Amino acid sequence: MFTNDQRQQERTGQYGTSRQQYLQELVNQFQNTSDEETKEKIAANLANFAYDPYNYSFLRQLNVLELFLDCITEPNEKLMEFGIGGICNSCVDPANAAIITQCGGIPLVIKCLSSPVRNTVNYALGALYYLCNKSNREEILKPEVIDVIERYAAAQTVNASFSNLAKAFLDKHLTAADLVDSAICALVYMERVMQHANLQSTAKLVAKGDIMALV
Repeated sequence: MFTNDQRQQERTGQYGTSRQQYLQELVNQFQNTSDEETKEKIAANLANFAYDPYNYSFLRQLNVLELFLDCITEPNEKLMEFGIGGICNSCVDPANAAIITQCGGIPLVIKCLSSPVRNTVNYALGALYYLCNKSNREEILKPEVIDVIERYAAAQTVNASFSNLAKAFLDKHLTAADLVDSAICALVYMERVMQHANLQSTAKLVAKGDIMALV
């Protein structure tokens, strides 16, 4: 259940810790500890708070959205999972989504699509669903990204959650023309990769002086 000022007052009482103060304490603890397990617990806690619209303004004021993005850059898979989870929970709000985009969050979210952790992939698909709009669709709807999402959409028997989220994304953000353009771009890209590979092979043969192989 979402919180409001009245419910928060009833829960904390007159002298209780305010939500903003509590979140500030969590952020301070995260920044001041070097213990990975402690960071994981705090990041998970903050990601849960990111689900409630009551906390959105606090998250922006305390730079928690930037903290989530920093977590995604960590080699720790748990921190990455909780970071993208916080992004997914909060980016349904346009103001939060704008900050995430302005802070270079889209490439980080896309990176999470290739994670071996299922929750991380689910959160990334959900985040892209809400982040994608007219101002950034070219950055998100790249052929290689669409290809990955289409693969998830086709994986119904392997993972229904991936498939459903991916299909929802494609249904909302891609037109038939986009799909055709994506397929053409993918073919052109593959052709260039093959041409590059052939050039490398030819260069090696020339370096070896294997003239017969070039005839």
